[in-house]
Amino acid sequence: MGVRVIDWEGDWRGHALLLDQTLLPLECVELSVSDVQSMHDCIRRLAVRGAPAIGVAAGFGVCLSLRTLSTENVSQALVRVEQACALLARSRPTAVNLFWALERMLQHARAIAPACENAVRFAQRLLEEARAIQREDAAACQRMGELGAELLRDGMTVLTHCNAGALATAGVGTALAPIYVAKSQGKHVRVYADETRPLLQGARLTAWELQTQGIEVTLITDNMAGRVMFEGRIDAVIVGADRIARHGDVCNKIGTYSVATLAAAHGIPFYVVAPLSTFDARIPDGSHIHIEERQPEEITEGFGRRTAPPGVRTYNPAFDVTPARLVRAIVTEAGVIHTPDEARVSALLRSAGRLG
Repeated sequence: MGVRVIDWEGDWRGHALLLDQTLLPLECVELSVSDVQSMHDCIRRLAVRGAPAIGVAAGFGVCLSLRTLSTENVSQALVRVEQACALLARSRPTAVNLFWALERMLQHARAIAPACENAVRFAQRLLEEARAIQREDAAACQRMGELGAELLRDGMTVLTHCNAGALATAGVGTALAPIYVAKSQGKHVRVYADETRPLLQGARLTAWELQTQGIEVTLITDNMAGRVMFEGRIDAVIVGADRIARHGDVCNKIGTYSVATLAAAHGIPFYVVAPLSTFDARIPDGSHIHIEERQPEEITEGFGRRTAPPGVRTYNPAFDVTPARLVRAIVTEAGVIHTPDEARVSALLRSAGRLG
């Protein structure tokens, strides 16, 4: 896209760089993030968003806690890491990649601390781990794109919800990756993008991203999805995910469940594309997923203009859960889980070394 979504600049005393996605599509502003609290705030206010990108941001956020080291020893530096993980964990409660990355950074810190001769070497090795998370996500996106592209035929039209492209990852995306790979294979795939209320990630981000990549995209409001399916315009639905339970239930941006239900009613395959880091093997099904509820102003005063009467009661869950029975397949970097259920999900996670 010609812009960096998330990166690190410099050595262990450097800083993180984020594309401020709250300003898209009108402005491309790169943020320099140099402390843990600022990274927490960027995640919380959606300057960086998308489950995989949040995981990368969390890794870099931990590194930011060490960039001001002076006379501290390794034990004191480890305390900084533990405090940073605790703070970043409070930024958003639903995307499991956040907690996966923080746990990975924390366990790595505890493992290498005894062998590090000083705090500087400790900080250097933690930055290496954060960069590894970034590289692995980019590689996973490419592989998911290749596997997902096998599900797409030339001339197909896909509907997607929210944004699960390059803006949401360290690579080419999750849900949009198969479309990008299909294009590189010479296939022509068209996209209908749900507006995705109330924050309009489909309109602001997906439509913009697909246009920059030369993908034919048509923007619709969320309540038009059923109509375009009824008219026979949609061949498949592809979405990303923020958390996937062991049973195969998928938590994604609010409105995804509605789209999946409509797809089932019209006999349209509903695909989910997500890396292994999005699976939460600790929970059996979607009822155990904590759904983040966001501020009422996102509904009543969207983008600075009041559209509801003052004092009206609101309910603003950021996500919903799509039951596994509505999912035709889940595409991961380790393979495709067709008609997902607990046995199939567990088998893939076990073969990938993600389940004991």
